[in-house]
Amino acid sequence: MECLELDCSDFFLDDDAIDFPLEIHLESNSSAGAKAAPDPSRHPQLHRSNAPDPPPLPGTSYDARRSSRKAKACRRVPEGVVDSWDKLFLQGYQSDLRVSTDDGTEILSHSCVLSVKSPVLRAMLEEAKLKDGFRRIRISGAPAEAVRVFIRFLYSSRFEQEQMKKHVLHLLVLSHVFSVPSLKTVCIDQLERSFLAPDNVVDMLQLARLCDAPRLSLVCTRMIIGDFKTISLTDGWKVMRRVNPSMEQELLESLVEADTKRQERAKRMEEKKVYRQLYEAMEALVHICRDGCRTIGPRDQALNGSLAAACKFPACKGIELLVRHFSTCRVRVPGGCAKCKRTWQVLELHSRMCFTPDTCKVPLCRHFKEKMRNLGRKEETKWNLLVCKVLESRGTMGFMPERRKISSSLMPAGSCHVAPLIGPI
Repeated sequence: MECLELDCSDFFLDDDAIDFPLEIHLESNSSAGAKAAPDPSRHPQLHRSNAPDPPPLPGTSYDARRSSRKAKACRRVPEGVVDSWDKLFLQGYQSDLRVSTDDGTEILSHSCVLSVKSPVLRAMLEEAKLKDGFRRIRISGAPAEAVRVFIRFLYSSRFEQEQMKKHVLHLLVLSHVFSVPSLKTVCIDQLERSFLAPDNVVDMLQLARLCDAPRLSLVCTRMIIGDFKTISLTDGWKVMRRVNPSMEQELLESLVEADTKRQERAKRMEEKKVYRQLYEAMEALVHICRDGCRTIGPRDQALNGSLAAACKFPACKGIELLVRHFSTCRVRVPGGCAKCKRTWQVLELHSRMCFTPDTCKVPLCRHFKEKMRNLGRKEETKWNLLVCKVLESRGTMGFMPERRKISSSLMPAGSCHVAPLIGPI
């Protein structure tokens, strides 16, 4: 597709003006139509006794979900019940299980509670033999205090904050090994809020992947990408490079991808700035030709503005300079004056955004409206794309003429690039 060449650097005289080439990407999307659902009432044979129930009406499933959420909100466990479960663990009343740790400590608990809370512990208890009225299992690889916090959480979902901070890594591993999702969620939240730091984030990323914690893995990856220069100098990164080079390669690819997305986002922001400046230029053009400004205005209207007062239209001064040059320029050969060509395109862009050409005071507005009738579909598509983007920059798409909306919806999917205006349309 050919390109419209526009430059808004002449509209703004301050430092915010865009004075370098910008490739502005324009796209149009087509929406797919929705099919109507068949009416089951027209087919009585579907209501036989052996036929499945019809699907719910629209909105029924949503209402059911809302009712389910309300029911869950009403099933809040009273604090006294939680206290009773916590006391049951702390006192070990009628316990039938002894959990041993690496240092020989034994923790009294109840096999029925642990079996319900963890399928892994249930399998271990089914294989444990009963001796002296107790079953015995062993939990290795974690301090006795961390195992105690883990078992207490199985009873009442309670923990001491200091103990959680001290043993959060062991508790994360225990929650993964014994399949306790609620405890894993608590551990991940604790790590995200108060544990992650540049010197340990690489180790935490490897632990998160071993413990199947995708959210924690994502947080660590974003932290590494955001402060890569600092983290790449840590001991954790150096060890990871040696023992896990595939992870290093993956992180480097993520870094490149994030940098590419950052550049694309910056480019889109610059594009929006250009479209916003074009919109402000159209406002300034109408302001000069209809109301008049301090030093320029309609021929039949007196200029009442004060020379010392500032104009509220940012692009007014730039448009004024273009209009003054256009009215006095003597270069009439094609391809002669770049400023005149910019002025022609500004006037044509206004005509495509103008809703009242018969009463419009902008020069050549009706002329360009007549010219639009003879344009080919390809040229019309390019201009419609540009007009849509300029109007979208200020949220004024709802004021587009219906004809332009229809023609825009019929545009083929594709893109157009808007570069600096240096030649004729």
